[in-house]
Amino acid sequence: MNSNGSRRRDVTVADVAKAAQVSKAQAARALGNYGAVSDDVRERVLAAAEELAYRPNELARSMNTGKSHTIGVVVGDIENPHFGLATRGITDTAKKDGFNVILINTDEDTAAEVDAVRVLLDKRVDGLIVAPASSVETHHLQRVHDSGRPLVLLDRKAGQLEVETMAVDMAGISYESTRYLLQAGHRRIAFISTLRTESPYRPGMLLDSSQIADRLDGMQQAFQERELPFPEDLVRLNAGDAESIRRITRDVLLRPDQATAIVASDGLIALSVVEAIQELGLAIPSDVSFLMYDDFAWTRLTSPPLTVIAQPVYNMGVAAAKALIRQIEGLPRLAPAPKFTATLVRRGSVGTQPIASHLAPISCDNQGTPAQIRDSGHA
Repeated sequence: MNSNGSRRRDVTVADVAKAAQVSKAQAARALGNYGAVSDDVRERVLAAAEELAYRPNELARSMNTGKSHTIGVVVGDIENPHFGLATRGITDTAKKDGFNVILINTDEDTAAEVDAVRVLLDKRVDGLIVAPASSVETHHLQRVHDSGRPLVLLDRKAGQLEVETMAVDMAGISYESTRYLLQAGHRRIAFISTLRTESPYRPGMLLDSSQIADRLDGMQQAFQERELPFPEDLVRLNAGDAESIRRITRDVLLRPDQATAIVASDGLIALSVVEAIQELGLAIPSDVSFLMYDDFAWTRLTSPPLTVIAQPVYNMGVAAAKALIRQIEGLPRLAPAPKFTATLVRRGSVGTQPIASHLAPISCDNQGTPAQIRDSGHA
């Protein structure tokens, strides 16, 4: 038998109306919960709908009502626990208010983000929450805003676009954490990020991500305050995958004037950095200090537990969803706007570094494998 021919036909409003012995218009009002309909008719219609396993046509409903009760969410990397936690905050909040969420991952690619926004608008989502891949190329988001479609930004700014943005003041917490490393005697501080650039980092260069730009600004402010030279050669961007992160880590630790502390810009980077440090036979913090952005359960299970910059990521997702739903429902913005603060959580991965001395360089063979480990007693 042909499987297509045997497939069960979708139950329609007309089928429900026939089973309930009411008009199609009465059934539609009862199912859609609008207009005038008696309690007796509503009960008969709902009972018939349950008996027939009726499922509403959401596309048709959205065309009739102008609302799809869906929210579009666009993030750069759903594999990154940072975005996973924020998305959980969004979906938990949306569900409570009767909204479904359509999530699209862009791999931090602006062209993919442009396409994702188009797809979500074609699906008639009621509003968008976007973590912009670029804080520079934002014309597509400006068009969404100009069209009047509800829009909220998550985690990052989008140029001069005046929309509600749920993000932490990164410059402030970066300044605080860098001061902490400087007070511990560190002068050669590396910063590793996946942000894509076409050339090596130089202070003042235009960066695609407002988050990374703010973090580097905070670091530079702390160095300038102490009248110390900023180690721009240790700012490493374009850390695309685990192997490139490990390669960068080896490079900053094996160079003649090596890093004595490393800052990882997210949890995924942190895992590969720690792995590379272990592969070199080095110990945290006696050989190299380590600090990372975001606080996840595994950071407390390492030995020693890792010093982190904890961000209220889940709460940012909740606030983004609430702000978007208020826009969808035509309500004014909350005043004052929600503010989010990150916290430096000091654990055991930052040690002191004698200011006037550096660790003895690691000698390597031609393949970059350590031939002897720093003078720390580690084999």
